[in-house]
Amino acid sequence: MIKHIVFFKLKDNSPESIEKTANVLRAMEGEIPQLISVEVGLDIIHSERSYDIALVTEVASLEDLQAYQIHPAHQVVVRHINEVKEHSVSVDYAI
Repeated sequence: MIKHIVFFKLKDNSPESIEKTANVLRAMEGEIPQLISVEVGLDIIHSERSYDIALVTEVASLEDLQAYQIHPAHQVVVRHINEVKEHSVSVDYAI
């Protein structure tokens, strides 16, 4: 199993903008067969070092992670994120 975690800091971190992006991320659930789970979390601390949104997904293998990355539903997310993000960081690890 592979855990894929991404944190997003948005250019516009208004509640409306954050919720819109969170909904775009949530829309992947059930659309990408390789995704075992999708969790979207919104920051509640809002400190200087906080990111606005966390995406936590699980896939069965590195091959499934690669298939997820190129899936058309994920590409919709990538286009949206590229428009709205200030910065993002990620980590992928075996569980």
